[in-house]
Amino acid sequence: MQHKIEHGPAFAWLRVQLAHGDSIRAEAGAMVMRTPDVQMETHLNAGYRPGIFRVIWAFFVALLRKLLGGETMFLNDFSTTGASGEVVLAPSLAGSIVHKRLQSGQRLFVQAGGYLASTGSLDTKVRFGGLRTLLGGEGLVLLECSGEGDLFVNAYGGITPIEVRGSLTVDTGHIVAFDGTLDFKVGSVGGMKSLFLSGEGLVCRFFGQGTVYIQSRNVASLASWISPLLPG
Repeated sequence: MQHKIEHGPAFAWLRVQLAHGDSIRAEAGAMVMRTPDVQMETHLNAGYRPGIFRVIWAFFVALLRKLLGGETMFLNDFSTTGASGEVVLAPSLAGSIVHKRLQSGQRLFVQAGGYLASTGSLDTKVRFGGLRTLLGGEGLVLLECSGEGDLFVNAYGGITPIEVRGSLTVDTGHIVAFDGTLDFKVGSVGGMKSLFLSGEGLVCRFFGQGTVYIQSRNVASLASWISPLLPG
């Protein structure tokens, strides 16, 4: 399946060429355009199995993924009914899109809200980052992506891959994704004084060998900047 990331790094979108038999799955609301021979099928973001109780359970899981993981409750599958077709996808925030090809046995952890689209047999599972992330209100949920296929992840701002060979400390608000080969711990940047007065919040310390993808801007910082400007 051919694809091209255009208008990056500030306002990237994903242009996908679909041949007969190809399909791509994307977050609800991500479609910019599609050609007439591309069809779209919508389903819950929790898998599907027949049976009323399993459908209810899938709806519950999809709702949790929306509330905790920043994902949409529904996903859209795009495929072509003819020999070829085209669909263009874009994230909600202005920023970059990174492409990662996953093979069987590989894992990539994606920050909540960073998933844009995927192909093949890729699956996503919600993973909690630990109690400290819950108390800190940052990086609460990660998406564990595994399987075989192409994964497209979006960020707020530019994306820079950092190779870790030992350890690395990153502000949780700047993490886009990281390899499953890395171990990580979430904690404060310093003592209690630094946690509440430095403005840095929580950080993630990575250990081992792998790649961390970081974004040049922080969505939480943007929200804090905009909040005082909003009418009461």
